Amino acid sequence: MGQRPENKAAWLPASKVNPLSISSAPYTAPGHHQIVVKNSALGINSVDWAKQLIGEGLLGHIRYPFILGEDIAGTVVEVGDGVDRFNVGDRVIATASAISANDALEGGFQLYTVVREWMAARLPDSITFEQASVLPLALLTASHGLFDSDYLGLDLPSAPAPQESGDKGTVIITGGSSAVGSTAIQLAVSAGYDVISTASLKNFEYVKNLGASYVFDYKSETVVDDISAVVKGLHLTGGYSIGDGSINLLAAVLAKHDGPSTNKFIALAGGQLGSGAVDPSVEVKFILLGPDAIGADSVISKVYTNYLPDALLNGQFVPAPEPVVVGKGLEKIQEAFGIHMQGVSAKKIVVSL
Repeated sequence: MGQRPENKAAWLPASKVNPLSISSAPYTAPGHHQIVVKNSALGINSVDWAKQLIGEGLLGHIRYPFILGEDIAGTVVEVGDGVDRFNVGDRVIATASAISANDALEGGFQLYTVVREWMAARLPDSITFEQASVLPLALLTASHGLFDSDYLGLDLPSAPAPQESGDKGTVIITGGSSAVGSTAIQLAVSAGYDVISTASLKNFEYVKNLGASYVFDYKSETVVDDISAVVKGLHLTGGYSIGDGSINLLAAVLAKHDGPSTNKFIALAGGQLGSGAVDPSVEVKFILLGPDAIGADSVISKVYTNYLPDALLNGQFVPAPEPVVVGKGLEKIQEAFGIHMQGVSAKKIVVSL
């Protein structure tokens, strides 16, 4: 590559500083098995504005100044040594690894981001950058909780999916209309599992269209009994918890399940504990996305490398939920934080570049 392009970033310069500082940033050349992506769309996640708001009480390992942002979609402008999956000019989706690696230069909120080759996949022309940018952190979180042996340890997804869907058992995934839930449902179905999910009534069809066999109203007073009745006699492979009160719901179902076998384990992606104690027979483990979660041998590397390219191309996996573009430019990220903070349902807040 000739002269390096000028880079800019939305920096979090110090703890709790608001607004983000839009200023120059180093252009990071790709190392071994790395690519550089010129970003065209950025997704916003709660961890981004929460880190700015809470400061050292969240992700205390992070050193300032820092570049947040995990969800990127754009075009490859440079490839490093050993890269054989990508060429300059390829449209890609990628998970930026700054938070997991504690390296600001791998942050998504900049014009150019250096990305690990195994944390990216080619993007079909039929999918816009804005649509793609809803996925990356959700992919990482969902994949790690579903497939890593420290969590639910399910079989990995495949494209095409196993012919006899559901033969491997049933997994309950709450918060099906969220970005992580939408992704987790599709991944689990692509791995050959039946999925039971929860959502608000208005999002039932949306969640069913993603592949859930049954969807239940999480606000219903009978939701535990309703789910228990449907899964009676089935092999339950565990629960994936998204949303306030979901731990209690899943634990109640798993603890009293009447079936051939039950994995009394909940992978916790997020949400506050509801009222009442969790049955002690059920293990709850928060999904930690540290350096191992983004390594070359991680489950996300296998999802990005062996599954996602074909699944996106053949429509087996679709970007969901729908992006809501709040504006264009790094300067819009702070505004996007505020919009995301107010809450979204079956939507994802996105900034274009």
